[in-house]
Amino acid sequence: MSATASTQAGLQSGEQSAERGRDARQATPRWAHGDWVPAPDRPDPIAVLSAQAATRVQELVPIRYGRMLVSPFTFYRGAAAVMAADLAATPDSGIVVQACGDAHISNFGGFAAPDRRLVFGPNDFDETLPGAWEWDVKRMAASVEIAGRDVGLPADRRRRLVTACVREYREGMRGFARESHLDVWYERINASELVERFGGKLGNKGRIEFAKPFAQARRKTSVRAVSRLTETVHGELRFRSVPPLLVPLRELFDPAHPHGEAEYVRELLHEYASGLDDDRRYLFETYRFVDMARKVVGVGSVGTRAWIFLLVGRGGKDPLVLQAKEAQASVLEPYTGASEYENHGERVVRGQRMAHAANDIFLNWQQSMGLDGNEHDFYVRQLWDWKASIDLSNMSESGLHAYTRACGWSLARAHARSGDRLAIAAYLGGGSAFDKAIARFSAAYADQNELDYERLADAIRSGEVPALTGV
Repeated sequence: MSATASTQAGLQSGEQSAERGRDARQATPRWAHGDWVPAPDRPDPIAVLSAQAATRVQELVPIRYGRMLVSPFTFYRGAAAVMAADLAATPDSGIVVQACGDAHISNFGGFAAPDRRLVFGPNDFDETLPGAWEWDVKRMAASVEIAGRDVGLPADRRRRLVTACVREYREGMRGFARESHLDVWYERINASELVERFGGKLGNKGRIEFAKPFAQARRKTSVRAVSRLTETVHGELRFRSVPPLLVPLRELFDPAHPHGEAEYVRELLHEYASGLDDDRRYLFETYRFVDMARKVVGVGSVGTRAWIFLLVGRGGKDPLVLQAKEAQASVLEPYTGASEYENHGERVVRGQRMAHAANDIFLNWQQSMGLDGNEHDFYVRQLWDWKASIDLSNMSESGLHAYTRACGWSLARAHARSGDRLAIAAYLGGGSAFDKAIARFSAAYADQNELDYERLADAIRSGEVPALTGV
């Protein structure tokens, strides 16, 4: 059942929805979420990661392993498929939302809304699919525990961080249950409001440091991307060649390709433009294509095909840099069933529009022929449009407290849009039983994550998997 269908089925009346949530407690007590041990037949995490790597650009896969090797937290970021298999065996209430699928706290941050305000929320929907809301909460909460270990916090203070994050989710959902459908849909939090709303434990210096990445985000535009990623060649901008992280198409394109490079790019852009609404297509067509390059992005995404396109406006100025990122099957799909959308780019875009507070005006999907001669699904958006992220490894405890509470609230807002928020709120209740259970789960899963991280380290040392570090 899709998240939309589940929502419609669950909104016959407020009391029916609330009763549904209370009934779910009988089948799945809230304390039961705290119990987790690895299944006897748990898949080897390296086997899971290797299966994912099979469909990726093979020369880039060692970069993925190298980035995952940096710390248990970076391993966790890249191991969404590993955790999806573990979460599928955990109890849930049976209430479906449009799940993010990879809701760790580094996948939250600031992004530009079309009205040019900086909005905070989940900003990575590569794995989105209708699924249990608890899976997102558990992935988020475990990432808080792991981040706390990463900065050296003791167990009791990590537990307080996790419970505060989950409490924000629970109380946020209960608040959304009292709002109208339209109010929930319009609800969002601007980055300028974060400190005031969640930064109660921050001192003056902490408030400044917490707000800094969001202030700096307004400078992350296509203009900055051009200054960082391009050079001038014969009077024309061109993407730099910084292999393997940034490689221009001209260095990858096979001269024996049945179509020339210019024709190949022209077809890609035509496919993209044809899927835009008329007003966005008009805007896009005011730009002129200049160059294209393959770019390595993220941790878990490394090895999937990601391209950036440089376009310019009138007089060769007013740059626009778009990113086309490959979308493969969601890590949730083996446990929830296949997406209703054949194109995984469409799956990502539709899921993002369902859950997101605001969307890039150039967001769209397409299927295109890759340089390998095979068709691949992509979604397209601006590369840098006020994207704000926080370096969690340098964050203070009070900063983590503020940031992770904001993550909890914004995840609740995303779920409230796509799921039966009255049923979820009734299931969660007004007490702390669920919060404490998820804190227990998070500690247990963080222990397992450390074992999985060591398994990767051993596999790299033995040569079982290749790794390229420092890139």
